Amino acid sequence: MIEDVLIVKLDVIDTPGGNVMHAMKKTSVGYMDFGEAYFSQVDEGAIKAWKRHKNMILNLVVPTGKIKFVLFDDREVSNNQFQEVTISRENYCRLTIPPMVWVGFQGMTSGSMLLNIASIEHDPLEVDRLAIDKINYNWSVN
Repeated sequence: MIEDVLIVKLDVIDTPGGNVMHAMKKTSVGYMDFGEAYFSQVDEGAIKAWKRHKNMILNLVVPTGKIKFVLFDDREVSNNQFQEVTISRENYCRLTIPPMVWVGFQGMTSGSMLLNIASIEHDPLEVDRLAIDKINYNWSVN
């Protein structure tokens, strides 16, 4: 496990007419602040990599579909460590990623969508990006 990364199991409450799927409360483990929340669609097989935030804490939830997240930690506290987390209805959880950890993700099914409950508003100046081939990870392995 990468230091300061949290994986928190979330509740799905069965109700007549459809389920209630929790995401985050301000009393939740991992909640630091609220800047914005947004959804991102991820097509099956599509890979979005690599990005790291200098200040933003990501809180990622997958309400529909299945997405594989790959984290890469090149901070001094790490030893160039990878961590994989797949989130779906069968593994419904929230992935909290601290600043300065690289993240990429891949849609594993059609109709996949993620929710990011970000600690700060998006600022293009606080994001670092790398081309997919700049971090040595084999995306073809499922």
